[in-house]
Amino acid sequence: MEAAEALERLKWFCWHGNVVAALEVISDIELDVEVAEATAEQARFLKTLRELDTYIRANAGFIPNYGERYRTGEVISSLLPESAVNQVISKRMVKKQQMRWSPRGAHLLLQVRIRALNDDLAGDFARWYPGFTQMSEANLDDQPIAA
Repeated sequence: MEAAEALERLKWFCWHGNVVAALEVISDIELDVEVAEATAEQARFLKTLRELDTYIRANAGFIPNYGERYRTGEVISSLLPESAVNQVISKRMVKKQQMRWSPRGAHLLLQVRIRALNDDLAGDFARWYPGFTQMSEANLDDQPIAA
């Protein structure tokens, strides 16, 4: 089997969540490369291939079937939210920015934001501070604004 064709099969199996078949293709490619006369380029390719094998084995339970997700109308990419996050973070971490974030501060802020988006933040506060009570939005409207 030609290497380019094998790599296309590998990509297809990974895209469709077929981890077992993907690992078989990797094994076949490995055998073909090992049999051939080893050049420096082939050695690098083999190293990368083995790293991919390790990655797929370690993450097998988390590799989705993107084809199935696409056909059912589910989201298959997080490109837009990741891009927005990267833009905001990079803007706030630039040295010319007046109120610049430290890497630790940015990490902590994102952790709080994720907890808030997942509706876990109030529960965390209640666990950390047993006297904490969550105020409803109606109660917040009645609160005086601090000057």
